[in-house]
Amino acid sequence: MNTSSEVPERVDLKTLSQGSLIDVETKSRHYHIECLGGNAIRISGHPEYCPQPVPALLQGCLDKEGEFIEPGMKLMFFMDDDRAMRTSKIISVKVAQPNW
Repeated sequence: MNTSSEVPERVDLKTLSQGSLIDVETKSRHYHIECLGGNAIRISGHPEYCPQPVPALLQGCLDKEGEFIEPGMKLMFFMDDDRAMRTSKIISVKVAQPNW
């Protein structure tokens, strides 16, 4: 893996490769996301819903420009049972792309 680097601007979800690791710090939690391909992920960081990595679908932060992750916005993902989850505001994002 490449070393993680803090990303001050938005991260376009379409640019993330399978195996990418995303570290998202929000006002209330710290999420670890592993990209599995497409919008499929494994996510952990919420003490009740995903204390250990669980499968989910990453929606990202949405606006008219598409799907992304950006400080100041809220991240959205869907758990296995189609439960929509929205985080508190994102403080920082770090991404590690795989070395294939």
